Amino acid sequence: MAQKRVLLVDDEAGQRDLLKGFLTKRTYEVLAAASGEEAVAQYHNYFAPVAIVDMKMPGMNGIQLLGRLKDINPFIQVIVLTAFGSVETAVQAMKAGAFDYLTKPVGDLEELLIKLEKAAAQNQLIVEAEVMREKLNDIFPDTELIGESKGIKDVRKLIALVGPKDTTVLITGASGTGKELVARGIHAMSPRREKRLVSINCAAFPENLLESELFGYERGAFTGADKIKQGRFELADGGSLFLDEIGEMPLVMQAKLLRVLEDHTIERLGSIKQIRLDIRLITATNRDLKLMVREKRFREDLYFRLNVVEINLPPLQDRGGDILILAKKFIEKYSKKIGKDIKGIDSAGAKTLTAYDWPGNVRELENVIERALILTQSNQITKEDLVGLTSTTAESSASGEIRPIAELEKKHIKRCLELNGWNIGKSAEQLGVHRNTLSSKIKEYNLSPDSQ
Repeated sequence: MAQKRVLLVDDEAGQRDLLKGFLTKRTYEVLAAASGEEAVAQYHNYFAPVAIVDMKMPGMNGIQLLGRLKDINPFIQVIVLTAFGSVETAVQAMKAGAFDYLTKPVGDLEELLIKLEKAAAQNQLIVEAEVMREKLNDIFPDTELIGESKGIKDVRKLIALVGPKDTTVLITGASGTGKELVARGIHAMSPRREKRLVSINCAAFPENLLESELFGYERGAFTGADKIKQGRFELADGGSLFLDEIGEMPLVMQAKLLRVLEDHTIERLGSIKQIRLDIRLITATNRDLKLMVREKRFREDLYFRLNVVEINLPPLQDRGGDILILAKKFIEKYSKKIGKDIKGIDSAGAKTLTAYDWPGNVRELENVIERALILTQSNQITKEDLVGLTSTTAESSASGEIRPIAELEKKHIKRCLELNGWNIGKSAEQLGVHRNTLSSKIKEYNLSPDSQ
């Protein structure tokens, strides 16, 4: 059994020797010190995750030592020993960052052992969380998952927690919030990271093509199938499969996906041979799947299989100060790309950015910044460079009326189309939606180049 390290600091030799002997027999490697000064001098070379510290010692007392140890190792968990009945001292130690306390002399050695094991487990949890955060920073150095808002911090925390597990994850949030980026992060944090992350947008294919894309086909399975093709499920074997816009998947395909999740096998089109798979499924949607279940447009049994863990991405307008943080990153990114030395955004431009509603979320912000960098004639982005960017919220407030969301959406889509010369692909990219979704909206609102 591997030894566990513990730092033991007590000026009473009898108590120190008793505890050291007991812990050594219980597979602990014990560094014993008779004073705080001695402990600090030796700890740099020992770096135990857990310490037992007497509160009352000559020279450096327990509270002072606790602070010095935390300076050296912020993750160390300290159990303090305090005189019997000295509750105030114990409370003081807990406020200073102690993990737990015991009264002296320690009579129940088994209780000490339990507290030590809990302290070691807490240390491991904190260290692992910190390692995960560092990995996330490496994976997402300059992307929309940066920010200081509570919403985006919660997202990063969830990625760190669920990434190493092999559970199914459902990512929800509006278009352009970074759902595919979250999927990449989950895969990168998982034991499958050396294998492929295979992605497919369920809205990008009609039903018959989606089935062949997912399951593959045998030669002769249908007209034009002149060779064997592996589907996305097979390509993701051993790794992760990301199904984006899962809410757009037809009901017939939903039933087939459910069977894959239950049986862990697929059959290529035109074949009866079952292929066993080992994949992790990650899905994403900008739709309300619960509502779709109630309306019988999404299978309830599939919904519960997909929604083991849900990660919801907040819209950009709910991320407050993150707008300017992201804008700064995008300025740095595209300044290098287009060869301009842009210092930042002036105050009027910053005010315009933060007042805007960002229906296209982070993807729209990125496109707006790239366009502004191309247009600007100075070393700063100004309000004038942010072409067509007005706050629909501000418009409603100024007129004193609350306008329907559909009306605001229609106006925003029409403005984007006009700015892009009615280029559907470019407009869809800037709005952060699939071109099929944009085409549906154009029909829904009866928009055309001549519409008012």
